[in-house]
Amino acid sequence: MTILFIGGTGLISSACAALAVARGHRLTLLNRGKTAHTPSPGGTEILHADCRDRAAVEAVLKGRTFDAVVNWIAFDLAHVEQDLTVFGGRCGHYVFISSASAYEKPARSWPITETTPLSNPFWEYSRNKATCEARLMRAFRETQFPATIVRPSLTYGPTQIPLALGCWGAPFTLIRRAREGKPLVVPGDGTSLWVVTHHRDFATGLVGLLGLPAAAGEAFHITSDEAQSWN
Repeated sequence: MTILFIGGTGLISSACAALAVARGHRLTLLNRGKTAHTPSPGGTEILHADCRDRAAVEAVLKGRTFDAVVNWIAFDLAHVEQDLTVFGGRCGHYVFISSASAYEKPARSWPITETTPLSNPFWEYSRNKATCEARLMRAFRETQFPATIVRPSLTYGPTQIPLALGCWGAPFTLIRRAREGKPLVVPGDGTSLWVVTHHRDFATGLVGLLGLPAAAGEAFHITSDEAQSWN
């Protein structure tokens, strides 16, 4: 398949990029190229444009179509509206990376599944993701735009430690705190349940979804199946 990642060099997306290339897909990354992240796998095509600049995106993608497009860095309705315009009729499958944080808080029942309502009054980021999801599902119903929603949970890898409260820019300060005998912050009394997912495990689910006609109009969360307390 020909695959376009918008973003594609972060913790989760880098594992997905590596797996997509390993499986023989032709991968293109679209980003500004201004931030140092995980190196892209060999054979990946890199296109540079500000993804918030519609004219720049259309110019760099002029005349091109893709079997699958994954937007890793769409965070509000304006970002999704632009993608509906730019990629309508130009991709066979569009995947929006949402967040498991969009599920209702506090949860009324367990386990949380893809049918759990989306309602998080505590975090605007999560509410914006839910708004984007609703718009894409409406586009699927009204115009058959081939959108799929994917909701990751807390994901970790070589550059991140799976704790609720850490530092994305300097994650290994958590190890220093532990070595110094300082406390690590956890939600509440540490007994609440959550799931953490290694980025390579997430990649297996995400790359496996790409290009599947039956995935359009559906939402999936890709997480570990093992619930643990923060303690």
